[in-house]
Amino acid sequence: MLSQKARYALRAMLHLAAKPKDEPQQTADIADAAGVPRKFLEQILLDLKRRGLVYSVRGRNGGYQLGRDPKDIEFAEIIRIIDGPLALSPCASRTAYRRCDDCTDEATCAIRKALIDVRNATAKILERHSLSDALADRRKMKPAA
Repeated sequence: MLSQKARYALRAMLHLAAKPKDEPQQTADIADAAGVPRKFLEQILLDLKRRGLVYSVRGRNGGYQLGRDPKDIEFAEIIRIIDGPLALSPCASRTAYRRCDDCTDEATCAIRKALIDVRNATAKILERHSLSDALADRRKMKPAA
């Protein structure tokens, strides 16, 4: 299940993606626009900054900007940074594999096979859906004024 923290991260990243690249966004503005508690957002932005998805600009007109073009930032990457692996179980994870403690035979485990299929399908969708795609989807859904 997607955590609230990951939802907040996605909202904040979409806000940044919708803004001009040369206009840093202050944390308070991002928090207001994305509906994220400011203190929580600060931690999220630090996590994203450590991984290069955003960078900060210091000074009076400083704030946060995307670290890469929105078309190059996939939902899967944001979710993995915030929530960790996409797999529902460690035995189905590509990046954090661990055999289940109570597993009797991993090779024939029907649960593991199903969870790997779920992980693969989820990853396929999230890895091909970028911030740019989400912004385009948002524009399509907005009713004409």
